[in-house]
Amino acid sequence: MLSAFVLLVLPSLQMHVLGKAWPQSLGCDEFLGTGKVMDKCGVCGGDNTACKVVSGTFKHTLTKVGYHKIVEIPEGATKINITEMIKSRNYLALRSRSGRSIINGNYAIDRPGKYEGVGTMFTYRRPNEIRSTAGESFLAEGPTNEILDVYMIYQQPHPGVHYEFVLPAENAVSPQVPLDRRPSGNTLHSQGGHEHAGAGRYPPQTPNNKFPVPQPPRHQREHNWKLVGFTDCSASCGKGTRYTVFGCVHRATHEQVTDSLCDSAFRPSTQAEPCNMQPCPAFWDIGEWSECSRTCGLGMQHRQVLCRQVYANRTLNVQTSRCHHLERPETTSTCQLKICSEWQIRTDWTTCSVPCGVGQKSREVRCVSNVGDFVTDEECNMKLRPNDVENCDMGACAKSWFFTGWGSQCSAECGMGVRTRSVLCLTNQISSLPLEGCGQVRPPEAQACNNGPCHSRIEWFTGQWSQCSAECGLGSQQREVVCLMMSDEGFTVLPPYECSSLDRPSSQQSCQLKACGAKWYHTDWSACSKTCEGGFRVREVRCLSDDMVPSEGCEAQLRPEERDACSPDPCVPEIDENCGDKYFNCNVVVQARLCVYNYYKTACCASCMRVSRKQSGHRGRR
Repeated sequence: MLSAFVLLVLPSLQMHVLGKAWPQSLGCDEFLGTGKVMDKCGVCGGDNTACKVVSGTFKHTLTKVGYHKIVEIPEGATKINITEMIKSRNYLALRSRSGRSIINGNYAIDRPGKYEGVGTMFTYRRPNEIRSTAGESFLAEGPTNEILDVYMIYQQPHPGVHYEFVLPAENAVSPQVPLDRRPSGNTLHSQGGHEHAGAGRYPPQTPNNKFPVPQPPRHQREHNWKLVGFTDCSASCGKGTRYTVFGCVHRATHEQVTDSLCDSAFRPSTQAEPCNMQPCPAFWDIGEWSECSRTCGLGMQHRQVLCRQVYANRTLNVQTSRCHHLERPETTSTCQLKICSEWQIRTDWTTCSVPCGVGQKSREVRCVSNVGDFVTDEECNMKLRPNDVENCDMGACAKSWFFTGWGSQCSAECGMGVRTRSVLCLTNQISSLPLEGCGQVRPPEAQACNNGPCHSRIEWFTGQWSQCSAECGLGSQQREVVCLMMSDEGFTVLPPYECSSLDRPSSQQSCQLKACGAKWYHTDWSACSKTCEGGFRVREVRCLSDDMVPSEGCEAQLRPEERDACSPDPCVPEIDENCGDKYFNCNVVVQARLCVYNYYKTACCASCMRVSRKQSGHRGRR
């Protein structure tokens, strides 16, 4: 009777060892008690040689919006994990090699959830919390029954996608469970309507250290496990799943009693079955808004709206007419991230950089935000930026001779010598007087000098150094060196050997006309503004660098005067002996102010001249 009872109950049981269930979730150590653990390949006590772990990160730079294949997963892969490293506006997509789209195909973005394909179930996750930085992912236990291609729907620069899966190694053989540790009754076969143990992969055996537990005869058991119902369906439409529910009942009355009255070791395993197979109502699947078309000001953004329907655990695109009973969501919308900044002219134009000729003027132009802060120029429209630099033409420049003061060093230690100065013809950019051009008469560059009489002696005489080979900086120059006898009567040229006892001066030396510094230059005095009774004359003074451009490097206390008094002598009227009145009533001519006419001016010369001098005196006193 015991054997018959076991044959009736065992078909609905899980694998048992020593009267206890062996769930698949238990590790090999829990079941076998060997101290071994599962390796990455799922082999109890294995050394990871039964499989091959493939992993990597896709970080290639993409530029074109759309689908891009990033990795290929071979057939037979398990433990699949495809994860975006950081959340972005890109999406992952799965497609079988046979052409079937599993997730996110045809530019339609699926909702997170579970999707079946290539022989396994994929879990699609897309974190949407505002503060979360986790990217979306695909997870599947596998194994796959065909090649799987992973794509990225590229919309913006991506942070990288990590992928990992496990492949079986070639000719890898999983270790078998030892005979003395295998569960009894692992598989059952039906023969003639009766099921019996012992025909499966593992024959039932009794461990050496255990004895069979005697079971009561079938007619002595008062309670049995019985199917009493099902769980609620996991989905109201589109194919859900429900599970069997077993309860403990009295054998004779079939009245349900507490589960503790039945042996839990013989409780049938829960079975799953499909339910609610009818398609779900169509709905509008709304995608995410695109980025605003403008970074500031009024722009546009778009999103994808698809009519979709869930059927057999799959979300499918359907005709738009199926969603006509629902209000269609908007696909475009206006957007404004912030108010645009604008250009502001902060200052007026400066004066021209030159007093004559062509120069430049400038003004300050800044990009100002809507709250009045200065921001970078890129925040404003560069095409609308006002000019901040313009050319200006101040008219033609005049020309004049400029020269420095005479040098203090005479070329001869005694007797007659020369001293020099620099002379240049430059454009006039400062003086308000209309000076004429430089002209043909160049001011002298050398002047005679005398340091006193020379005593009669023989010495080397050096001539004037030639012009330096460089206008500014280091150069070279040459001079004549002769042996002379100097006396009060003059110089006598002697043969060079007469001066052999003296050190011969160098006939060549390095030179530097300017330390590349600055000097004061000035023009000649202009004509006096008046010929008598005190006037003034002017000249132009400039500080010029070694390359003859205006400089501020000159010493201010050495600046030559630009204005000078002149013609201090009083004015003496010229007396014309022939000037006299020809008529007795010339006073009437003066009163009538007829002296402006030559006839009356000549006929009444003395009276008209007297009035003219009186008026000149009044003007002078003012």
